[in-house]
Amino acid sequence: MLQVGKVTAGFGATPVLFDVGLELRPGELVALIGANGAGKSTLLGALSGLVRVFQGSIRFGGRLITDLRPELIVASGLVHVPQGRRLFGTMTVARNLLLGAYRRHDREVRNDVQRILQYFPALGDKLEREAGTLSGGEQQMVAIGRGLMARPKLLMIDEPSLGLAPKVVDRVMEIVKTINQDGTAVLLVEQDVMLALEIADRGYVLENGRIAMSGPAADLRQDPAVRKAYLGV
Repeated sequence: MLQVGKVTAGFGATPVLFDVGLELRPGELVALIGANGAGKSTLLGALSGLVRVFQGSIRFGGRLITDLRPELIVASGLVHVPQGRRLFGTMTVARNLLLGAYRRHDREVRNDVQRILQYFPALGDKLEREAGTLSGGEQQMVAIGRGLMARPKLLMIDEPSLGLAPKVVDRVMEIVKTINQDGTAVLLVEQDVMLALEIADRGYVLENGRIAMSGPAADLRQDPAVRKAYLGV
């Protein structure tokens, strides 16, 4: 589904990623982990067409998308839920959700709003509230829901647990896993390494802009180097 081949990417003339290669198969949930500043968000930006790719290739669904505009990448089925949620705080929850479906027909959109509420029933009585008045967990639900409104084949989620209470994090991760089990592939960037690897099928470890390690998530969770780096044990 997604093939990233020896991608070097960055900002201006400065590379941040170096010869990055990864793949994601249909229906998979893949975790991308690494320390702050390792380049995880930059990689999602490159896949979304938001960060300049200096060399290498990105293919999605067999199509070369390396130089596509961001809106065309979204139209192909590759959707990015950015770090920090980035909602329009003075707009209602409903309007924020609808922004994810700007290319779609009204009847389909209405049906999909109901589908989103099945994942996030806590939003059911908040559709007419301003998004900025919601809790952090509820805002994260809106951000993921907005991404789902585009009917992605692959949903890339950047740091969904950032700033959330542990109980809320657990609930958000349960929903991410359910979304994947319902057929949407997921590429997950997450600061809680062990939690990400617990729900993922496979994982990649990014260090200083390079892929340092990859493999089945269960193996990475038990790897001594991973445990020392992220658990201190």
